[in-house]
Amino acid sequence: MRLISLINAVLVTVALYFLVFQRDELFAFAGRGEDQSASAEDSVEQGSVVAENAVGVVALRSTAREIGSAVLLRGQTKANRQVEVLAETTSTVVSEPMRKGAFVEAGDLLCELDPGTRPAGLAEAMAGKLEAESRIPEAEARLEEAHALVAEAEINLKAASRLSESGFGSETRRISSEAAMSSAEAGVKSAEAGLEATQAGIEAAVAEVAAARREMDRLTIEAPFKGLLESDTAELGSLMQPGSLCATVIQLDPIKLVGFVPETEVNRIIVGSLASAKLVTGLQVEGRVTFLSRSADETTRTFEVEVTVPNPELLIRDGQTAEIQIAAEGVKAHLLPQSALTLNNDGQLGVRTVGAGNIVDFMPIELLRDTSEGVWIGGLPETTDVIVVGQEFVTSGVAVAPTYMEESQ
Repeated sequence: MRLISLINAVLVTVALYFLVFQRDELFAFAGRGEDQSASAEDSVEQGSVVAENAVGVVALRSTAREIGSAVLLRGQTKANRQVEVLAETTSTVVSEPMRKGAFVEAGDLLCELDPGTRPAGLAEAMAGKLEAESRIPEAEARLEEAHALVAEAEINLKAASRLSESGFGSETRRISSEAAMSSAEAGVKSAEAGLEATQAGIEAAVAEVAAARREMDRLTIEAPFKGLLESDTAELGSLMQPGSLCATVIQLDPIKLVGFVPETEVNRIIVGSLASAKLVTGLQVEGRVTFLSRSADETTRTFEVEVTVPNPELLIRDGQTAEIQIAAEGVKAHLLPQSALTLNNDGQLGVRTVGAGNIVDFMPIELLRDTSEGVWIGGLPETTDVIVVGQEFVTSGVAVAPTYMEESQ
């Protein structure tokens, strides 16, 4: 038995020797040519080199699809108008307060202030105006009298001059006539100045009357527009000074939806476009874009958008969160997992793809929309093999051995 085992061991050793060290001679003995052996050996070596150099990655063969024709934003509701109605004079409130939540029409009384001595001041100003106006006829009469004296002096001067020239009148009379003429002219100027002073007094009196009436008007603080009281009006007996708050009035019909659109999609929005929104309460509303900012926010680089929505039943409140959809032209894009996005050496956002010959390439992308299923991106060809696993371990020009996964629907 020991002899048989020894013989078997020798035979196995000889077979391994020929198989490892004398492989070519063994293949030749088996009927395979040297050329076939060399070709097989080269193929194995090339395959080994490729297998050693290629990096295993997982790729997604993505086909561009047309996404919805709406720009999606997240924003909030905002009152169409809101103003703090302030006092413009100093006095105490003499009206009963109105409670917040009350409806008011434009011109409704919100706060009434104690007039104090203001009516007397107005009466005094009006009396001063009447007195100034009564002086006008007297001033005009003085001016007419002065003009008459000038005309008379002019006649006397002409007569004295002719008599003096003909030798029938004295030079003293002519000089006296000239003096009378100068005095009459001075009287005209004085009468004109008196008339102007009287007219100036009237204008000053009119200004005083207007100021007194304006002060009286400030005693009644009215609602500037139709809306709701967001705060109580000033309490009875409270002292109001210029700048003191009487009430806050807001207008909720119509109401605005305010959102911010990224600069990548701002050109898709047009003022006047239809828009819809869903509030956190589940309420669906529709309106139109009424404002699109021309200046971006310095921090977020986004542009403000306002959508005006009817709110006749006041179901929408100020400050509610809303998901806004603005109608726009559709675009083709690829839906990829957010983890597939990467940066190149220059810090540019993009994806790494499998190109011809399984060589990695980097393609910059345009981020269109972020959803729970993934990100919609543009800037890629119609069909692209995007590396979704292992993209951080390869660079452009590297050979890969991709394994493909099915595109998520």
